[in-house]
Amino acid sequence: MNYDVIIIGSGPGGYVAAIRASQLGLKTAIVERESLGGICLNWGCIPTKALLKSAQVFEYINHAAEYGIKTAEAEADFAAVIKRSRGVAEGMSKGVQFLMKKNKIDVVMGTGKVKPGNKVEVKGADGSTSELTAKNIILATGGRSKELPSVKQDGKKIIGYRQAMVLPEMPKSMVIVGSGAIGVEFAYFYATMGTKVTVVEFMDNIVPVEDEDVSKQLLRSFKKVGIEVMTSSSVESVDTTGAGCKVQVKTAAGMQTIECDIVLSAAGVVANLENIGLEETGIKTEKGKVVVDEFYNTSVKGYYAIGDIVGGQALAHVASAEGIICVEKIAGQSPEPLDYNNIPGCTYCSPEIASVGYTEKAAKAAGYELKIGKFPFSASGKASAAGAKDGFIKMIYDAKYGELLGAHMIGANVTELIAEIVVARKLETTGHEMLKAVHPHPTMSEAIMEATADAYGEVIHL
Repeated sequence: MNYDVIIIGSGPGGYVAAIRASQLGLKTAIVERESLGGICLNWGCIPTKALLKSAQVFEYINHAAEYGIKTAEAEADFAAVIKRSRGVAEGMSKGVQFLMKKNKIDVVMGTGKVKPGNKVEVKGADGSTSELTAKNIILATGGRSKELPSVKQDGKKIIGYRQAMVLPEMPKSMVIVGSGAIGVEFAYFYATMGTKVTVVEFMDNIVPVEDEDVSKQLLRSFKKVGIEVMTSSSVESVDTTGAGCKVQVKTAAGMQTIECDIVLSAAGVVANLENIGLEETGIKTEKGKVVVDEFYNTSVKGYYAIGDIVGGQALAHVASAEGIICVEKIAGQSPEPLDYNNIPGCTYCSPEIASVGYTEKAAKAAGYELKIGKFPFSASGKASAAGAKDGFIKMIYDAKYGELLGAHMIGANVTELIAEIVVARKLETTGHEMLKAVHPHPTMSEAIMEATADAYGEVIHL
């Protein structure tokens, strides 16, 4: 079969690129070895949010008296929570199947491998092989859970994020290695469901990519709900020979042993570059990523790469944007290169975290003179009414020109607020314009205006 575009991998990079290619009149095929939608829809973004929603509902019920509601004691049905999450994922995957049919995209199930001469070899589950050809081939093979040498995953006692979503029963205790988005989301979920959770982070702060003020606030919020956090610490070994796990943790104060039922390795993701034909085709890689230009051309003409296997943030919405830019360029359009400094990051623990642009530390390092404003949700009428006063919004502006350099949020539903900042930065909005844009009352979004007012010495409600 000959195509205009073949895409290997149907995650949020691959399937979105396929749909856009079809919209642009390109004959398109997508190769997938497991389930349409990739990790994001089946084992990542979507099912984890379903788990977190169940935890949030359980938390609301347990605190119903604070809202004047009397309830019987709630009990979490862990198996039912897991089942709901899987059902949500399956529904989304079926939605992608529908979109493939609607857009007349050929779906080829099997493991894809690029070959020289604009060819893709597909090996089916039954061992059969077929060959497809295309003018343009896009690699979108995504990533997987990163394994640490000291925390070798066995899928039972030492697990990755996939197993964490389908455990047969709720563990009484868990050590989570790593406090990035995956680590802190599972920490919140399991702690809320009743597991004793300890988070071990190698860096000085949890969620280390975030602004330090956000990290400190999350630490306070986690400690308040009983999550133990160990920063500047590393897991040296895990002994699984007994009934549970004995975790050796190196801290500034010396070695500590923590006993638990399960160890969750959440030390990030690694790109799926193995056995996809890079060496045979001559496609260059560097530091575990495929080397691409601003329109995702690899070092070999006619071959492209997007998503977690290239540099940039390993996020679903980044992969989707890259896929669209890539196929629009292939189709002869003139897309803008992606601005990687205006990509929002969202973490869905409780309180939620959302950020975009420079942190305070990075802005200072870049040489900017800053105006910084901060508005705590404890001063927000909507947050008080909702019983969600943890957190704040922090706005960072360039003192000279008023450029909006970055925003950092921690609190209830802030992942829904960050898009305002992304659009404002895209439109080169200044601090004065943000301050004078009337925000509705009472809302959580008012805190954006109030934090801006704080930066300019005009804050009303502090």
